[in-house]
Amino acid sequence: MMKNSTPSDRTNSKPWSILIAGMKAATVALSLAAGVVGLASSAQAHGERNQEPFLRMRTLHWYDLKWSASKLKVNDELVVTGRVRAFEDWPNNLPHPMSVFLSTAGPGSVMAKKESYVNEMPVLQSFGMVNGREYEFKLVLQARYPGRYHIHPSLLVNGAGPLAGPGSWVEVSGSVDDFVYPLKTLTGETIPNLATYGMGTVLAWQGLWGFIALAWMLWWLRRPLLMPRHLALLRGREDLLITKADKVVAGVIAVGTIALVYGGAHWAEKKYPMTLPLQGGRAVVDPLPEAARSVDVKVVRAVYDVPGRSMRMTLELKNNSDNVLTVGEFTTANLRFVNKANSAAMAAVPADYPSDIVPRSGLVVEGDKPLAPGETARVTLDATDAIWELERLSALITDPDNRFGGLLFLYDDKGTRHISPVYGAIVPHFTDANSHF
Repeated sequence: MMKNSTPSDRTNSKPWSILIAGMKAATVALSLAAGVVGLASSAQAHGERNQEPFLRMRTLHWYDLKWSASKLKVNDELVVTGRVRAFEDWPNNLPHPMSVFLSTAGPGSVMAKKESYVNEMPVLQSFGMVNGREYEFKLVLQARYPGRYHIHPSLLVNGAGPLAGPGSWVEVSGSVDDFVYPLKTLTGETIPNLATYGMGTVLAWQGLWGFIALAWMLWWLRRPLLMPRHLALLRGREDLLITKADKVVAGVIAVGTIALVYGGAHWAEKKYPMTLPLQGGRAVVDPLPEAARSVDVKVVRAVYDVPGRSMRMTLELKNNSDNVLTVGEFTTANLRFVNKANSAAMAAVPADYPSDIVPRSGLVVEGDKPLAPGETARVTLDATDAIWELERLSALITDPDNRFGGLLFLYDDKGTRHISPVYGAIVPHFTDANSHF
């Protein structure tokens, strides 16, 4: 026989029901959080897709990239090399690359940057670039955290932010506890591990200042606050708020803080007599020698077919070289559209190059006939692939200036590559774009 619950029983059971409901809500929240973490862990790359198309198509163009390895152990070195071109048609709404810094783009500090070079010169500082000119770079990285990461070279442009180049998956095995970064200073001292150097001193000072702050806070929290002090103010008894003991403690802390700061500076100067200020200068790096432009490119018409996920360009090419040339590749926004009918262009794509940025459909060249020396001809390039949507580059149709940019690679009969910039206005079409060519 069930016992009828009294009002007091129902009242006492209410907190339990609230607790159970709260636990259920917490369980749901944890499940959602786990789902978010799962999604985040499965998407550890391609953050560059969030950048607007004009940033990726009209600022920096990277090519000839090589990663020395795809599998490393903690402490192993990864060397990333390649070339980058500051584009001629740099967007007017962005600061020009007068001050840039060579770095990497990846999920945090999973790699330690040991060395960086531009045109064989060390670039520990920022440097300036010239639009329309090319630079050769080299990055030496040291594996730090185990995991699988998408590693990009990156140039941080003052006023424009980080502009990442192509990325490749690198798998690091081992334990993070094995990471060491030895360094020899200018005074001859050898630091066994820069990652933990001076950590004890840092923690000691942080702990000391934290203890002082906590003691000062507890000193005031030991007495009633807020309402009693507010009532004292209303009654005009400000003299009750701060006692003589409060003034003594405040004076002791003030004098002690000044003594600690002075003593700490004196101790640091004595322990580290040889110091250098942070370097704020800029490196001077000349661009690579400018080669004679073998091909002049004029954009006659360019459209982006929205439903077909296709960019189609009609170009007028003039061969200024002494060799017969054929179109081999169109690269833009780190994507390589390669003409599969051109053997030299296909040979220029290494077998270990990231396949996710080399569209399978390649580049279709209509009127693909050899361009004789001094000849001018029109060709139509068709770069059709779902990667335009995957890389969110179809958003170029919403850009205010509706312009595109890229590099056109042509090859002669000796396999020599000739590079020409391609840029101009592009018109979006929401019907079949073929009928407009």
